[in-house]
Amino acid sequence: MTPSESPAPEQAQPQPPDPQLVATLSDGTKVKRRKLKMRACNEPGEKGKICAGHLKRWYFFGGEVAEKYGKDAEIYRCEHCKTLYLPNPEEAPRTRTLAY
Repeated sequence: MTPSESPAPEQAQPQPPDPQLVATLSDGTKVKRRKLKMRACNEPGEKGKICAGHLKRWYFFGGEVAEKYGKDAEIYRCEHCKTLYLPNPEEAPRTRTLAY
């Protein structure tokens, strides 16, 4: 093989859009929809591995989130990457008290 016939470098294929992605806030925070009974973040990190941070109910969100989803919205946030999650429509809504 001559130098002029060198193989073309592999081009990175674009990732398919995430079907769970609902919106991206002005600061770059992603807002996704939870899967049924989802408890850990599935956002891929820098190296392609999932974050796997615990999703915790978030009560004290900022103005932009309150404008889009309401001030009493049920919002979950990953404890590591801070991705926001909306509840799954198939799950019963949670209240501010424990649900057993």
